[in-house]
Amino acid sequence: MRAVIQRVSSASVVINGTEHDAIGPGLLILLGITEEDTADDIDYLVQKICMMRIFSDAEGKMNLSVRDKDGRIMVISQFTLFAQTRKGNRPSFIQAARPETAIPLYEEFLLRMDMAMEQRTARGLFGADMKVSLINDGPVTIVIDSKNKDL
Repeated sequence: MRAVIQRVSSASVVINGTEHDAIGPGLLILLGITEEDTADDIDYLVQKICMMRIFSDAEGKMNLSVRDKDGRIMVISQFTLFAQTRKGNRPSFIQAARPETAIPLYEEFLLRMDMAMEQRTARGLFGADMKVSLINDGPVTIVIDSKNKDL
């Protein structure tokens, strides 16, 4: 499971011309899922994301988590995070989980994030054509891969 985490001033997702969800200050998470991912990957990412100290304290140092700041989280499913680009010019997405695997894991990720944050996680719609807007604060963008903890 791979997450691209962006600290945002605001973010929104539009589906079919209508705003589906939006947040103010917090984190926008683009989430990619593979066939090998399990509940352990979800637990690792949820804990890491909620506790990651990437918000500034009173002295301007990155010392506070999204929970410390009472921020919101938005999660958008994004299979393209597992694009393979070694051959040719068209990316291969063979590593990305098929919907029958990815949807239950995505929904479980949202549920566990809701519990960890003690509030509803804003979200996109799995498989939909989405228009995601954000104002990246900093900019701060971090990539976490549950299978490669050195990233």
